[in-house]
Amino acid sequence: MHLIPHLPGTGSPGNCPSGAFKVLAALLSAFSLVLAGAPAQAQEMVIGEDVIAPGIHLVFEAAPKDDVTPYDQNLAEEKTDIHLEVLATWAEAPSVAVPEGVVRGGFVGYLHFFATVTNEATGAAQTLALIPHITLGDAMHYARNVSLPGETTDSYTVTFDVRPPDETELAFHKSWRDAHGAPLVEAQSFTFEGLDFEKMAAATRR
Repeated sequence: MHLIPHLPGTGSPGNCPSGAFKVLAALLSAFSLVLAGAPAQAQEMVIGEDVIAPGIHLVFEAAPKDDVTPYDQNLAEEKTDIHLEVLATWAEAPSVAVPEGVVRGGFVGYLHFFATVTNEATGAAQTLALIPHITLGDAMHYARNVSLPGETTDSYTVTFDVRPPDETELAFHKSWRDAHGAPLVEAQSFTFEGLDFEKMAAATRR
């Protein structure tokens, strides 16, 4: 495997003239400068994950800020530090039992999520409802653009609360009630401490 690409008209890489090496070196140097000056692009930051009955896989994430509509229901991108997300799907792992008929990996709707973000240095906190979002990649998920209660360099605690659907939002057939009962999930909370969002706040999706 050649580490130096073959340049047309210069012979084999092993016999490449010094001028070609200089051109290649200059191109690589310029490319490095472009990358260094570009905004950092990042994937989601996984905060934690868990599986809750009846077989729902939850992944808690922080992602780069984004342009989300409708604008009157979502924080403007330029006022946002991070995008908090919860991926709620029927567990894909064969070791996790899921209800008959559900699609493994499929989105679990009608849940209610809240995130309380607390600045560990000042105690300043805010609680936000995470609402259903759709995007390429993650598809359906629960999320919200967030302006952190402090500096992006501060350390944060985030508590995610999950609540079942309201009684009028989801009806349960007898077959489901006999197998899994109601409500769909039990109300519960997940707390993560010492979170550093500095890199995620500096990242971009584009």
